[in-house]
Amino acid sequence: MPTRQMKESAEQHHQPFVTKTTHLHNPMNNQSQKSPKTAQNGKGPPTSSPPSKSRGRRRRGRGERKPDQGDVCARPSSRPCTGEIVVRRAPNGCPQNGGGNRVDFPTSSRSLSLTRRPGFGQVGTRCIVKANHFFAELPEKDLNQYDVSITPEVASRTVNRAIMAELLRLYRESDLGMRLPAYDGRKSLYTAGELPFAWKEFTIKLLDEEDGVNGPKRERTYKVVIKYVARANMHHLSQFLAGKRADAPQEALQVLDIVLRELSTKRFCPIGRSFFSPNIRTPQQLGDGLESWCGFYQSIRPTQMGLSLNIDMASAAFIEPLPVVEFVAQLLGKDVLTRQLSDSDRIKIKKALRGVKVEVTHRGSVRRKYRVSGLTSQPTRELVFPVDDNLNMKSVVEYFQEMYGFTILHTHLPCLQVGNQKKANYLPMEACKIVDGQRYTKRLNEKQITALLKVTCQRPRDRENDILRTVQHNAYDQDPYAKEFGIKISEKLASVEARILPAPWLKYHETGKEKDCLPQVGQWNMMNKKMINGMTVNRWACINFSRSVQESVAKGFCSELAQMCQVSGMEFYTQPVIPIHNAKPEQVEKALKHVYHACMNKTKGKELELLLAILPDNNGSLYGELKRICETDLGIISQCCLTKHVFKITKQYLANVSLKINVKMGGRNTVLLDAISCRIPLVSDIPTIIFGADVTHPENGEDSSPSIAAVVASQDWPEVTKYAGLVCAQAHRQELIQDLYKTWNDPVHGTVSGGMIRDLLVSFRKATGQKPLRIIFYRDGVSEGQFYQVLLYELDAIRKACASLEPNYQPPVTFIVVQKRHHTRLFANNHRDRSSIDKSGNILPGTVVDSKICHPTEFDFYLCSHAGIQGTSRPAHYHVLWDENNFTADGIQSLTNNLCYTYARCTRSVSVVPPAYYAHLAAFRARFYMEPEAQENGSTGSGGGGDHKTKGVRLTGESGVRPLPALKENVKKVMFYC
Repeated sequence: MPTRQMKESAEQHHQPFVTKTTHLHNPMNNQSQKSPKTAQNGKGPPTSSPPSKSRGRRRRGRGERKPDQGDVCARPSSRPCTGEIVVRRAPNGCPQNGGGNRVDFPTSSRSLSLTRRPGFGQVGTRCIVKANHFFAELPEKDLNQYDVSITPEVASRTVNRAIMAELLRLYRESDLGMRLPAYDGRKSLYTAGELPFAWKEFTIKLLDEEDGVNGPKRERTYKVVIKYVARANMHHLSQFLAGKRADAPQEALQVLDIVLRELSTKRFCPIGRSFFSPNIRTPQQLGDGLESWCGFYQSIRPTQMGLSLNIDMASAAFIEPLPVVEFVAQLLGKDVLTRQLSDSDRIKIKKALRGVKVEVTHRGSVRRKYRVSGLTSQPTRELVFPVDDNLNMKSVVEYFQEMYGFTILHTHLPCLQVGNQKKANYLPMEACKIVDGQRYTKRLNEKQITALLKVTCQRPRDRENDILRTVQHNAYDQDPYAKEFGIKISEKLASVEARILPAPWLKYHETGKEKDCLPQVGQWNMMNKKMINGMTVNRWACINFSRSVQESVAKGFCSELAQMCQVSGMEFYTQPVIPIHNAKPEQVEKALKHVYHACMNKTKGKELELLLAILPDNNGSLYGELKRICETDLGIISQCCLTKHVFKITKQYLANVSLKINVKMGGRNTVLLDAISCRIPLVSDIPTIIFGADVTHPENGEDSSPSIAAVVASQDWPEVTKYAGLVCAQAHRQELIQDLYKTWNDPVHGTVSGGMIRDLLVSFRKATGQKPLRIIFYRDGVSEGQFYQVLLYELDAIRKACASLEPNYQPPVTFIVVQKRHHTRLFANNHRDRSSIDKSGNILPGTVVDSKICHPTEFDFYLCSHAGIQGTSRPAHYHVLWDENNFTADGIQSLTNNLCYTYARCTRSVSVVPPAYYAHLAAFRARFYMEPEAQENGSTGSGGGGDHKTKGVRLTGESGVRPLPALKENVKKVMFYC
């Protein structure tokens, strides 16, 4: 085979947090300002001494409520503001938050205990639902762990497993004492009962399966050392499941998980916690050389009912095992076999094949496998290489003809590069075939996503039946590994007690025919209603980027939209400042600046309030470019509309757009009736700010793009409906939000404090005239393995941000993680009972579960707050990690469910609490703010911008990440991301 050889201005952040006495609606306010001796939540002064056992058994002090009592009087703490967090000692001596004797917040997760469940919810109509959890009976004996060392070291789990399988075949009946061990593919081996030895070395010979087909194979020799490490304590696990211990025995859970995965790992293609196979269901083509494989997800989980095996259906995109030339033809079109490649063609092939494993087909029985590292810049016919030390050259075409008798037909195509940069091999595309079983991890295009959704979108009854069939097919009762380890799995879905929380009443403007509204099955409409705070738009313009939309059509659309805004309660001037401007998508910046300046001239310097933009349906990177320029350069609020909606105008569409425009202008569409009546527990009593935070990461394969963090916060009280948001770039795949609080040295002002939390607290103060005395923080996108890390870091940042604003300012914090990427599904107990399902056959909106399938001791619950549209609804999983506000189960569940009815962009309840939803939208929006020169040419996409790849974002300096361009002041004060 041929081979070749920030600095931000101090004035902006150095703002005092004005400390004047605020008159609260709550009569407890006077009390909250009284005693400088009393720490927040009515407890004693802080102490840095370590907690003693006797202190853990103290009686509840006067005024301290039980977990299920009503509101607690929260007040600023008078303790020194060190930015540290405090914990309460529970009666059993375990740390617990929410008041009590104060100790320094632990600096590591080992000394931190998450909030324990305060009780179970009682509100709502009781019902029974089924969950895709299957009870797992624990083994009665302890399990043993052994360390596995393989020499020479092998990176592939597949090869490791093959080595261990051969060892088991040879030595199970002799040296292994008939044990059937479970192996994790890396360094650990687990057995039920001890092996006959504590340490032993084995020599294993293995044939290289990749070396040839029906031909001679090379034999490799490995030394395998098995060494006893520890015993997994199953008694500890039993106590944890019974709620008698707070710390989960991760080792024991890991052993059981590996045991139950062992057989499926041999049968199917394992990816993460899921297993896929083309034999489970016939693969469906997704286009461009991809196909969907069906599979199932499997995970062992500790729950209140004991150990549970969570099984769910899964689908994923795989690369079709095609000849590479055929794959390229599907990717670019059949004519690629006869025409010359363009630069964009080459980039597209390179992106699709980079990292893909291929096998050669030109050597008969020898089928060596390689991973593609790149693509040659020249076509195959121009590639030459030195054949000897005298630098005599030979072409790739000649080499393959002479060496293998292989004629390369499509010499205009480039060669694949395999190997590293120092020593890369050339492989003609015609001599390669894609190895099967490779998951496609890059971004799918819109057509592929649509095709994949058709496969994954199952009605609840069908999904439930498939899950049951999967459990029966896996036959855990016949699984030799499950038998060996004494694990028994039920074949019945778990029946769980649930409650359906009532929908909240919504308040609209008094001038509408309907002043308030009670949603039915998670939805309502704007008929006969007016926005509760409709904004005024006097100066607006429209720019048309769609060639197919004639001026008269655009005029008619704008007129209808303006009329809908008026009907919905806005004051919207009927005529634009200047006539509708037609522009080419490739001249977006020029067109936007032209419209901006033309309007400024027409209005004699008055700012343009709103820009309507008509975009082609497939607009590539146009949407992202428009948003970047408007929000970071010109300071214009914009509303984009696709061509298909301009031609086919519906009242529902216009109503939804008017809702979005109103909140972007700073208005409110509706509010909770309980909010303006001051009837929301632990929100209405004192000024409360609700945060939402999320971090979005670049797609797989993007090894330099930054992660984007976004934080939004409510800017009104008691309504808690209007939000402002901030975004920032941070290190690649960093989950902790780095910019929550920060300090830096300024030459004039010295040490200056800033960060997103601090700025949003100041913004709340300016908007409401009051400082927040309670913080509720919904954090999206955190996995269970990151709970402690995120809580330690981000809660500390919140504390420091508060302390930097005012001495002794430490409002109590409730920190809640929101998870959507889980595999728990809830099904109606009786699919024929129309009263227990919505139109799509899903459970009713408001269904909450906090027992049986939830954590044994911690404060979590599943909430399906929305009505299903298609497929099976996914409930959101809320986990209260920290709670100094002493929420009851009913309190936090009802608040979360009610907030889901305040989402500004539609008249439906949504599946995730809005502040977390808004943070996700803001973080996604900020991806478009990457500078154009930092984005790779040839990006594709639709509607929501293109497939942007950021190059060169890593810089030297403290953060090593190029900061995003700053949002304009008038933009970041409103819900620009809606």
